[in-house]
Amino acid sequence: MNSKPFEIYSEYRTALDFKAGLGQRGMYEQNRINERFYIGDQWYGAKCGNDRPLVRHNVIKRIGEYKMSQILGNPLTVSFSAEGVSTALDGTHNKETEEINGIMSLLGGYYNVTAERVNLSQLYEQVLRDAYITGTGVLYTYWDGEIRTGLFADEQKTVPVKGDIACEVLNIENVFFGDPYVKEVQKQPYIIISSCRETEEVIREARRYGADIPTLRAIEDGASDGKITVLTKLYKEYKSDGSYTIKSVKVTENALVRKDFDTGLRLYPIALFSWESGGGIIYGESEITYLIPNQIAINRMITANVWSAMTTGMPMLVVNGDTVPEGITNEPGQIIKVFGTNEEVAGAVRYVAPPDFSKNFDSSAQSLINNTLTQSGANEVALGDSRADNASALITLRDAAVMPLQIIKNRFYSFAEDISRIWADFWIACYGNRKMKLSDDGGIRYVPFESERLKGMLINAKIEVGAGTVYSERECTNTLITLYEKGIIDRVQLLNRLPEGIVPDKNGLIKDIKEEKTDDGV
Repeated sequence: MNSKPFEIYSEYRTALDFKAGLGQRGMYEQNRINERFYIGDQWYGAKCGNDRPLVRHNVIKRIGEYKMSQILGNPLTVSFSAEGVSTALDGTHNKETEEINGIMSLLGGYYNVTAERVNLSQLYEQVLRDAYITGTGVLYTYWDGEIRTGLFADEQKTVPVKGDIACEVLNIENVFFGDPYVKEVQKQPYIIISSCRETEEVIREARRYGADIPTLRAIEDGASDGKITVLTKLYKEYKSDGSYTIKSVKVTENALVRKDFDTGLRLYPIALFSWESGGGIIYGESEITYLIPNQIAINRMITANVWSAMTTGMPMLVVNGDTVPEGITNEPGQIIKVFGTNEEVAGAVRYVAPPDFSKNFDSSAQSLINNTLTQSGANEVALGDSRADNASALITLRDAAVMPLQIIKNRFYSFAEDISRIWADFWIACYGNRKMKLSDDGGIRYVPFESERLKGMLINAKIEVGAGTVYSERECTNTLITLYEKGIIDRVQLLNRLPEGIVPDKNGLIKDIKEEKTDDGV
């Protein structure tokens, strides 16, 4: 299949129009509104002037930050397994099975090294923020041939091994699916990624992949202000046996940047996380879209309350210009010269009494805030604003409060598993024979890896969720102290299992205890 630039650009324009027609305002306009409300620019376009304070009580951001922190509050670990690898009835393994299981264990350890290298935790935060604001978060994995690995292909260390996977969080506005009514990424006929890049950079890439002079001129002619839109299309090419591989091509509107090439992958290198289901389409829904009316009402009510307090505390002053010839300020103790009769003097200066402000107005605003938080699953227990008699009661209340979040958490864990499978696909397709770096209690070591051994094998990934960090350190510490007091564990075992950071120089203290035992002849 030889892809033509104008055909891909036509597919891109069709998908662009589809997004622009979603909802009441279209995806692009709605996302801009959601972004402004999230960061606090909530009076944009209200045309209220500058004569009064415009108050913001940003419940939208508080709800989002609470939910994102809850989703990321549990550490995730990944384990890999190969489908079709079985165990004998007596529980024994043959040599090949043991070897494959060993490789799967290696991949699990190397996943942690890769996650640290690409800063996966920060990427997770960006994806969650995008998903909360726009409805959909996207993580794109690609092969970067310029990454230095520190490894060498020969014993003389003259041929460096270059290239590794890299990750980038994409804005959903720049990702276009061939069939938006199919919710699963891997079932898409094709995916298009748009990016605005420097023209010179695009020309260098085209030249690197053998573009001729007319092509380079076409790229340059299509540029505007030194920038040009580049479309990367990923699609499936099927073989006669029904299997397929993922191919890619890069184009501009009227030129080919890189011809169709085989990525060697069996999975689209894109993982998708939807905050809420998009009602029959692959694009998710943002919670902010439906919180905006509440947010506007809250801001207006609090602003009216503040303005009322200001006018009551600093009421307007009416001055009769015929009897008061000089200007009046609000300086305390000012002497006012007044001319006229007693009646005229009595009415020369007076305050304008503002209308009474309903005492229920403030409680109504607070009630609306509380109801908005509660209906969004961010009540006072979840946010930590309530009190409990002890840690166990607090944990019980918190677990009950965060239970509605479990559905979103499950979608996020599925998203994390998709990333794991994509990475495994890259390791098998692109690594060849090289050493994998592992970091564990034994230090840093390098283990040989032969990707050819796993060609054609179906690798599965499973996410295991650890205990959350909120309140868990206190509960863990109390449990360990109880075990020590009952004599079940000794001092060294207690110190070894305490959460990091609670005891300064923990290793030094353990060393002192062991030396003390040695001196006592224990």
